Amino acid sequence: MGTSSRCGEGIGCAATAKHAESRACLVPCNPVTKYVFVTGGVVSSLGKGITASSLGRLMKARGLRVVNQKLDPYINVDPGTMNPFQHGEVYVTDDGGETDLDLGHYERFTGQSLWRDCNVTTGSVYLSVLNKERRGDYLGDTVQVIPHITNEIKDRIRRLGDRDDIDVVIAEIGGTVGDIEILPFLEAIRQFRNDVGFRNVAHIHVTLVPYIGPSEELKTKPTQHSVAELRSRGIRPDAIVVRSDRPIDEGVRSKISLFCDVGAEAVISAPDARDIYEMPLILHDHGFDQVIIDMLGLRTPEPDLTKWRRMVQGAFAATRTVTIGLVGKYTVLPDAYLSVVEALRHGGLANGVRAEIRWIPAEEMDGLFGDPHLDGLDGILVPGGFGVRGIEGKIRAVTHARTNGVPFLGLCLGLQTAVIEFARNVLRLSEANSTEFDPMTHHPVIDLMERQQGVSNKGGTMRLGVYPAKLSKGSLARELYGEELIYERHRHRYEVNNRYRKDLELAGMRLSGISPDEHLVEFIELPSHPYFIGTQAHPELKSRPLEPHPLFTGFIAAADRYRQDAEREAGVEAPGSRLEAADTPAAR
Repeated sequence: MGTSSRCGEGIGCAATAKHAESRACLVPCNPVTKYVFVTGGVVSSLGKGITASSLGRLMKARGLRVVNQKLDPYINVDPGTMNPFQHGEVYVTDDGGETDLDLGHYERFTGQSLWRDCNVTTGSVYLSVLNKERRGDYLGDTVQVIPHITNEIKDRIRRLGDRDDIDVVIAEIGGTVGDIEILPFLEAIRQFRNDVGFRNVAHIHVTLVPYIGPSEELKTKPTQHSVAELRSRGIRPDAIVVRSDRPIDEGVRSKISLFCDVGAEAVISAPDARDIYEMPLILHDHGFDQVIIDMLGLRTPEPDLTKWRRMVQGAFAATRTVTIGLVGKYTVLPDAYLSVVEALRHGGLANGVRAEIRWIPAEEMDGLFGDPHLDGLDGILVPGGFGVRGIEGKIRAVTHARTNGVPFLGLCLGLQTAVIEFARNVLRLSEANSTEFDPMTHHPVIDLMERQQGVSNKGGTMRLGVYPAKLSKGSLARELYGEELIYERHRHRYEVNNRYRKDLELAGMRLSGISPDEHLVEFIELPSHPYFIGTQAHPELKSRPLEPHPLFTGFIAAADRYRQDAEREAGVEAPGSRLEAADTPAAR
């Protein structure tokens, strides 16, 4: 089991009970891994992921070593082949795991990089059990949901808790109580408390208390029914996080406590927040983390939320805005670009501005009259994606950015469209394209690498996870990162065709980041442009509110300069334009 780090006196905190009670102990003293399970009821999208993420942030602020996990009921092995319109973005971990987007929330809130074991799906559980059955691991047993499926689920949870560097595992169960597909997960976590001990497990239930306008009442009945359903599965919640559009009063809290058999102090109000990053502060102010700490018998100092509060205050204090055009093919579902949106917000935080996003459907720009979508933008971002739909619109957006000096950031497919656009309009290779979109193109400036040719498995051609890149001295990329060798997460199949590298460079495009073996192009930029950079990676996946990614920080800074220059030319002084650099949240 995990043991905590050494305390201020240099003695292992778990060494003696006496020392654990000493005032000199500056860090948590908890020799046994604890487990917190987060379930939801009534409706989906109530905020289980934000609740689990916020608890992770609060526990880390107390000095605990925390890992978050998502248990998802869908039968896909992972989200890698799922439609972004249905599931939102696919979040990629350092080790190449294609996971649920909630892992992005976990990482952004806790600042900790997760790995593929932190996402468990029904499909992956059944696949593992069936593979074991085929190998004869069950010695001829009849394989059943109980105990074989539930044991596999418990093993996936224990796999995290058995690490020496983990004090608390926070596992969120996807879906809502009452969904037929989550029953094996509920049974597994019911058994788990018996397996590891009552004091080592806490159950949190997130539920809805709607406000009925005509009667001007907050209604607790949905919460009562949801808790009754959970208890029918053998799980009694230790705390209830109440989601509503307004704070609940003591009368509502007492009613939920009475009917749901939960202490009044463990009924936590979680009203709608102005910003999701405010939720840890709201929950802490309502005593949420202290309730869970006490339930688990943990010993910790009070959380240090100084930097987090300053970051949230900085977000509210920003008066200047920049308008960023996000040119994509899944713009009707913003969750498809969730990490990009958050990274833009982080870049705004670092510069003391708010990044306002204009969602531009790429396919609407394929025709002759696409440019009006781009009027008034301070920056253009082309994100990753797959498939030919909307490609010509993205290329048109790149042309607008390149020829008008508008700050541009290309991510993955965004780099590829920038190379295609440059090849067509600067190298004059009018048929330049990617073989993903035109397999017969005469100028495949973007192509599959030789080792990927002929692979039919959709996951088999992907470059997934963290890869290194060497940044050229004197390049914008090197300036932004501040170091030569960097590591970014990837999720793509096609690459810049090495046959065209020399021609691109001779025409003015700088290939500013190359793989250490010099085989793959990782970054491109235009030195003659105020800010024009693309990367084959997905840097948005490593951006954090307390540690904004340098590409996004630089992009928003360039967009802010572009807007202020335009306003000066028009004779308008930007709000907050006299704000000194030292007064920005990043500088503080």
